[in-house]
Amino acid sequence: MKKIILFVLFTLVLYAKSSDYSIIVHKPFNSALLDITQDYDRTITAVGFSKSYKQNSNTAISYSDAFEYLSNHSNKFGSQMHIMKVDSNAKIIISKLSHLSEFNEATAVVKTSSNGYFIGGYTLSGSLLIVKMDANANIIFSKTFGTKNYDRMSNLILMSDGGVLAVGSSTTSRETSDNIFNSGLGNNDIFITRFDKSGHQLWSKKFGTKYDDKGVDAVEAQDGSILVISSTSNEKKRDVNFMHLTENGNKIWLKHYIKAIDDDKVIIPKKIIKLKDNNFIAVLTQYNHMQKEHIRIVKFDLYQNILLDKEIYTTYPSVINDIKEYSDGKLIAVGYIKDTFNTDGLAMILDSNLRLLTQEHYGSENYDVFNAVSILSNSQAAVAGIHTDNNSQETNMWILKLNRNAKIVQIASNNIDIYQELTDIFKKEIYNGKLAINKDLSFEFLDNALLFQTGQYQLNQKQTEFLKTFSQKLLPFLYKNRNLIKTVSVNGHTSSEWKSVNFDTSYLNNSELSLQRAYAALSCIYKTQPLKIKIWLQKILVGSGYSYSKNIKYYTIENKKKSRRMNFKIILK
Repeated sequence: MKKIILFVLFTLVLYAKSSDYSIIVHKPFNSALLDITQDYDRTITAVGFSKSYKQNSNTAISYSDAFEYLSNHSNKFGSQMHIMKVDSNAKIIISKLSHLSEFNEATAVVKTSSNGYFIGGYTLSGSLLIVKMDANANIIFSKTFGTKNYDRMSNLILMSDGGVLAVGSSTTSRETSDNIFNSGLGNNDIFITRFDKSGHQLWSKKFGTKYDDKGVDAVEAQDGSILVISSTSNEKKRDVNFMHLTENGNKIWLKHYIKAIDDDKVIIPKKIIKLKDNNFIAVLTQYNHMQKEHIRIVKFDLYQNILLDKEIYTTYPSVINDIKEYSDGKLIAVGYIKDTFNTDGLAMILDSNLRLLTQEHYGSENYDVFNAVSILSNSQAAVAGIHTDNNSQETNMWILKLNRNAKIVQIASNNIDIYQELTDIFKKEIYNGKLAINKDLSFEFLDNALLFQTGQYQLNQKQTEFLKTFSQKLLPFLYKNRNLIKTVSVNGHTSSEWKSVNFDTSYLNNSELSLQRAYAALSCIYKTQPLKIKIWLQKILVGSGYSYSKNIKYYTIENKKKSRRMNFKIILK
């Protein structure tokens, strides 16, 4: 199996990162991250669980019965919902446990309109759980809900009205007095509950067949109706079940199955999403003739028509846990891939026809899984999952960022100071009065020999020689730290005069001249670079002409000579 091993340096025994955007959070005993989203301030928030110990509130109590003591001191250690927020430099901003009264695990997180969160999960005692938090992960309220039986939440879906839909399963109730009892006849039934944006429960219903049903995921259609994907198990078979509900939870249709290609094989639903064309994709795990997991993706419409049905074949058994659509119709999918010896996190890029374009594997020589992915505003993707260190049996929380080619995002060392590095690189030129570097990373050329003559834009010999030397120092450094660089701007400027023309013509003529000066400087530095830097510059190098809008003045008097110039500015991400 192709493998990319992530080497990480551990800091304070809490989290680790290298030049890769990879954060591994170590806690005692098993922990995991199961869902992830982007915040309005462009940070990333992920949820999952880690372990917590509940202190006995009455430490002075004494016991005469050993069994009473054991009863009162059991269940003091277990999972608690864990929320983490990280910034663009892979720095942890928030890391909080929920500290709710019952041990619990989070399965999903969605953003609220007030920049907070709805988090869905379940208690370890079998109740469903919804928590609302503010932007700083402080709990506004928490609610448990469900039946008297054992319930489990699979996902929490954001609805167009700002509320959420909880999807999961519940052990069958046979009490006709249960007002949410609908058609549950098997071991488990699909259990769906809808809340408004204030957390008030709107309705809660159970659905199912006479077999064992499990609600897996749901999505809101354009018309406000709801599509639910679930599994139905019958002896050794497991099929995928689709259900269409109204916004009020009334059943439109049920029992539309997608079966395994071979009738005796197991097929498991993993995810359903709505595409930008208002059709839907369902991600499935299907076992092949060798009983190995492989990926199947089905595209369909609201009227049960199958538009595409693709199996994605990989060398090793593979599973997709989550999938999202880019604005251009391509898709990113994450999950895991495994061989005889270990399991790695899997990231795939697919085209709009569900053809595999590329895939990458991440992990060490142990157990690593990607559970969820969220596409970010800059087209990168944030991934939440599980990482296991070598020679360890404990899973850890894991956050990564991936580029659009599924390769991991690179970040520079936290210790780098671009301004200080540039002043060190150009200390000779600064000392000799050739240039100045400002805190905003703009370069001002101070030598009169580097200024333009009136009406000229072609570079003279001294300008050309200086720009070649300047770019040979600047661009290799910027290329080395290219993950931090958003734009290199080359700017042309003029003085305000233009002989024998009116005000408008003067401005327009100077605009053209300033663009010509910017192009001359840009062309000079570009042509002198090696190919790899040229390819990078094509993405980030821009030229701008400012006419005389930023001319040089001393008090209110324009310095026309100093105004006829070029300068550079580095813009960071």
